[in-house]
Amino acid sequence: MEPNETYSKDFRGHLSTVDAAGKRIWIYPKLIKGKLYKYRTILSYVLLAILFGLPHIYAHGEPFVLFNIIERKFIIFGQIFWPQDFHLFVFGMLGFVLFVIVFTVIFGRFFCGWICPQTIFLEMVFRKIERFIEGDHNAQKKLNQGKWSENNKALKKTAKHIVFFGISYLVANTFLAYIIGSEELFRIQTDNPANHLGGLAAITIFSFAFYGVFAFFREQVCTNVCPYGRLQGVLLDRNSILVAYDYVRGEPRGKLSDKTNDKGDCVNCHACVRVCPTGIDIRNGTQLECVNCTACIDACDEIMDHVNKPKGLIRYASENGIALKEQMTYTWRLKLYTLVLSLLLIFLGVLLVTRADVAARMMRTPGQTYQLLAHDRISNLYNIKLVNKTRKNIHLDLKLENMKGEIKQVGVVDVPKESYFQTSFFITLKNEQLKSRKTKVKIGIYENGKRVDVLSAIFLGPSI
Repeated sequence: MEPNETYSKDFRGHLSTVDAAGKRIWIYPKLIKGKLYKYRTILSYVLLAILFGLPHIYAHGEPFVLFNIIERKFIIFGQIFWPQDFHLFVFGMLGFVLFVIVFTVIFGRFFCGWICPQTIFLEMVFRKIERFIEGDHNAQKKLNQGKWSENNKALKKTAKHIVFFGISYLVANTFLAYIIGSEELFRIQTDNPANHLGGLAAITIFSFAFYGVFAFFREQVCTNVCPYGRLQGVLLDRNSILVAYDYVRGEPRGKLSDKTNDKGDCVNCHACVRVCPTGIDIRNGTQLECVNCTACIDACDEIMDHVNKPKGLIRYASENGIALKEQMTYTWRLKLYTLVLSLLLIFLGVLLVTRADVAARMMRTPGQTYQLLAHDRISNLYNIKLVNKTRKNIHLDLKLENMKGEIKQVGVVDVPKESYFQTSFFITLKNEQLKSRKTKVKIGIYENGKRVDVLSAIFLGPSI
């Protein structure tokens, strides 16, 4: 696709995929196979293998990774997390956000071009299939503009969209496997569909959602939906590393046949524009549509080889690196971000290491006050809720920590593995131990003689 000359001086005032009338411009990026494309392909296949393989890896009889929102059970790299560990999730997300900020300040949108699932699926899966069925960028454009009776258009389009939907269905099932586990997913798939109409409807909806994104919406996700492209305007500075055109070396542009002495290295071939999956001209500078996919780098390097000029006219560089020939500096902002990120990661690490295997919550039984017993004793009834986060059944004992008294459990406190448990117990104290109507008591929870938690509660008695 050639650049629109009408917009060349106002490229920031419009989207590259929308014309003056507001109609979408369909992108037909030319495939360029350079060094960076090869690296991206290898990384993409590794990440795809991880994405599709992780739900099928089991450890200790359970998924290695699981995000079971329905049962509020989460397993991350074999470690089980429950809703009681939500604070770990909060600090983990804060660490992730800070990491994204620091990473973007330094390396720009490297994530978008190399790691983002949207880019990987679109460029390394769906567009590869499209090229295999419909041909290269020129063949695709000709096919779309032609009649349905020409060039087997109906057959090619039907085949392409059937394959697209099949892959979308596979992706939707993979994400479901992350929620319920692959074994449970297989059981549901081999069971009578009538028993799982809700799940089947959800899978169908998600399949059509993925299909719509990769078959039609495509690069619009990056420019209109994803907030990351717009955030880069805030996060990037003149030292950030991004895909950039060396205008100092490239300008003024001119055709190869132009022999004037002041001509730059850019031969104005538009190769960088034709390969761009979002349809921009990287020579206009940093733009929100640019996902740093490096296709323009490979295309430009190929042209530089043909015209016997040094590679790197388009490359990973910073604005100061191009304009002032400066090396990247570790600014005070980077130092501050790194310090905060380091402190947060250390704090998160401490929380993970000291995370208790048992979580407990105790409260006095609602509607109950106190019971007067013989021998000048008073008892209160309490409810206790326990969570066993381990993969083994555990037996717990309750003991008073801050005063002498008696705890009478209603049943044995045996908590099954990876489950919740609720029971009741009485605390009995002598009347002489109570100095006011409300007395604070502490109850220790012990497993095999080792204290795993201490809970506090209020013990009610008669007015003093």
